[in-house]
Amino acid sequence: MSAILVYDHSRKAMLERALAAGSLTPVFQPVVRVDTLEVVAHEGLSRCAFMPGNFSILDLLDLARMEGRLAEVELHAARTICHTFAAQAETGRLLVNLSAHAILQDAMRPDDVLFALTASGLDPARVTIEVTERDAVENPARLAHALGYLRAHGMRIALDDFGNGHSNFEMWNEIHPDVVKIDRYLIHGISHSAGRLAIVRALCQVAESLGTDLVGEGVEDPADLRVLRDLGIPFAQGFLIGRPQSETVNEASAEAKLLLRTHAVSVPPRPRGPVTQRPTQVSHLLIEAPAVNPRQTNEEVMALFVDYPELHAVAVVKDGHPIGLINRRLVNERMAQPFARELLARKSCTALMNSAPLVCDEHRSLESLSDVLRGEDQRYLADGFIVTSRGHYRGLGTGEALVRRVSELRIEAARHANPLTFLPGNIPTTEHLERLLQGGERIAVVHVDLTDFKPFNDHYGYSRGDEMIRLLSGLLAEHVDPALDFIGHIGGDDFVVLFQSEDWQARCERVIDAFNQRSPHLFDASDVARGGLRGKDRRGEPQFFPFTTVVMGAVELSPPLPLRAQPITTLAARAKRHAKRAGVGMHVFSRAASPA
Repeated sequence: MSAILVYDHSRKAMLERALAAGSLTPVFQPVVRVDTLEVVAHEGLSRCAFMPGNFSILDLLDLARMEGRLAEVELHAARTICHTFAAQAETGRLLVNLSAHAILQDAMRPDDVLFALTASGLDPARVTIEVTERDAVENPARLAHALGYLRAHGMRIALDDFGNGHSNFEMWNEIHPDVVKIDRYLIHGISHSAGRLAIVRALCQVAESLGTDLVGEGVEDPADLRVLRDLGIPFAQGFLIGRPQSETVNEASAEAKLLLRTHAVSVPPRPRGPVTQRPTQVSHLLIEAPAVNPRQTNEEVMALFVDYPELHAVAVVKDGHPIGLINRRLVNERMAQPFARELLARKSCTALMNSAPLVCDEHRSLESLSDVLRGEDQRYLADGFIVTSRGHYRGLGTGEALVRRVSELRIEAARHANPLTFLPGNIPTTEHLERLLQGGERIAVVHVDLTDFKPFNDHYGYSRGDEMIRLLSGLLAEHVDPALDFIGHIGGDDFVVLFQSEDWQARCERVIDAFNQRSPHLFDASDVARGGLRGKDRRGEPQFFPFTTVVMGAVELSPPLPLRAQPITTLAARAKRHAKRAGVGMHVFSRAASPA
């Protein structure tokens, strides 16, 4: 309402002006076939030419709804759009927005809608009505009946903004649209969102079963358009393809056309953890607990523990900010010693506090605390941790609850991805390789491994071994192109990278150099001085092992590609073994595909 109230005109005068000739300016946004980027349709939109500032067409429609004249304004806009489109475009379809509210008005007859859309001479077979509804449709079956008359005259029906607002599966099932336009919320950023991708994949299956064409709205990123192409969504619309403008266009933007010059298979985003996992935060483990200030004594802390027997610890808070944590068991042990009460009871409670406790913001994810569980400082197991909100004390959490929940998350995550790196495992890696083989373009399959990792892991322990694997994982992620290249963690210190990048070999060499420079920092100073560590080989014999390095075995494939993934991964593993035996960073098998 704020945009309306700033004007002195009455509502009635504003609506009369909106209904006058020339009051609304039509603009057109192209819709293209995703596989060819051929412009096949335009969506007609209206702009308020007569009102300045921030008064938009949506404000006008809200005003018309309040005055009971929504259908009148919508049909005026549609009539203007159709007249302009008929004068400009000799071919292609026109998508016209009409709300379900307007179509179902008692004063409105289907003939009125048909006449408004075809009075310009536009063939009704070239018109698609986009059913928009900012309010819930109480009777979708009645709406379907009203649309049936327009469909019988050759018009097609589209359901707009599916996935947002009130467009839902009931509407889809009742009105049987020819087209469903997937809302921008689901399309924008789909190349980086495993959740959006999963939802749109499901919509593709529903559309195929019901014989419905899909249009992806809100396409602004070439990576998103590439995902739509790989999903088989036939049509797309968005700023990347073309912005709304007064003239219809015959082709998509130059930036969108670049997509046709690359046949790269998109790398689907994957969740960091299980698909079924719900966001879990530190606040979910919060225990509301009283705190003490530094001026209070150990005697007062003991009294607090008596009053709250369930408390495992108490936080020391100064000016709202936690500065330490006092463990109940530690206080009891110290105060039970001879003369301890006489010496410590009246002293400040800071004398017995841990001044470096684990402090976590309430919004921190529990998954991010996995590193804490692997850390050397394990005092949180007994002390628990402090929960804060923007730095201010909120309460406590127990180490037992933290370990239990993080462990549960890691076990669940292991069902979907490697629990250490959260990278895709064997099955998704094989699935993506099969997609690449079906794509038929040049690719490289690289098997990545570490030399002498087992002696390192045996000597320093699993915690430092995990740190080395995460170092390699991070370097791989840093040097690949995430839009083209896929990293799989197939177990232990073994990775597979599926490259579409043309400079894949240079990327591999940068990973090898970076890892070999940084891995010595994971060794103790004494081992660094001697250039390696003393350990035992697989037969239990003493042996000297130099610094751990990266080795890679690669298979470069040119079209035509084989149909099966397993022989390719086997060949990459063989190339990796060649590199290990030869003591080189990478060995490459470069061969065109054979029927094998």
